Amino acid sequence: MRKIGIIGGTTPESTCYYYRKYIEISREKFGPFTFPELLIYSINFGEFKNNPRGWEGRKEMLIKAAKALERAGADIIALSANTPHIVFPEVQASLKVPMVSIIDALIEELKRRGVKRVLLLGTKTTMTADFYRNALKEAGFEVVTPSKEEIDEIDRVIFEELAFENLKSKPYLVGLIERYVEEHGVEGVVLGCTELPLAIKSGDVSVEVFDTAEIHMRKLIEMAVDF
Repeated sequence: MRKIGIIGGTTPESTCYYYRKYIEISREKFGPFTFPELLIYSINFGEFKNNPRGWEGRKEMLIKAAKALERAGADIIALSANTPHIVFPEVQASLKVPMVSIIDALIEELKRRGVKRVLLLGTKTTMTADFYRNALKEAGFEVVTPSKEEIDEIDRVIFEELAFENLKSKPYLVGLIERYVEEHGVEGVVLGCTELPLAIKSGDVSVEVFDTAEIHMRKLIEMAVDF
C-alpha cells in the first residue's frame, strides 16, 4: 500500500475526524487490523489563521508541511481542510509526489450520486471566493450559497463552536439547510468545511449530505491501494 500523508491541524478537531474516518473506512475495507500507513503533520493553527502575510504566508506553511511529509516517505499527500485548497496548485507544484484534492474527490462523488444543484456551506472564504464555486460550476453543477448574513454566522459557528466540538448551533444549521431545500430547490448540501460533519450527518436533513472529509479519506484510501 502507498503511505498517506495528511497536513492537519486546520483545525485539530477536523483532523481527529479524519483519523476516525481513516479507521472506520479501513476496517470496512480490510478488516479490523489492516490499515494503510498514515503520517499526519499537524500545523500550528493559530499561526496559520492569523498569519500576517495572509495566504502567501499560509501557503509557505503548507509547502513546508507537505515537503516534510514527502521526506518522511508519504507517497500521496492531502490537506485535511477545504479552505486551504485555495493554494492547492502551488503546494502540489512544490512536490514530487501527487496530492489528492478534496474538491476533485467531491466532484467525483457528486457525479456518482447524480446530484446537480447543491448548497455550499463552509468558511466565509470557501463560500465567497471563486476557487471552490468555479470548480463545481465548471464540472457542471449549480451552486447555491447562503446570504451574506448567513455566511457570517456559519463562519462564526465554525471557528467559535465547531472548532471546539461545540454542537449547540446544530439546529440552526439544520434549519438553514431545510430552508434552502424548500426555497431554492437544492438537491444536496456540500459540507465544504471539515468541521461541519461534526454537526451535520446524513439523515439530519431531507437531502443528500456530502461530507467532504469522509469523501476525501475514502479517495485517499482508494488511491493508497489501487496503483
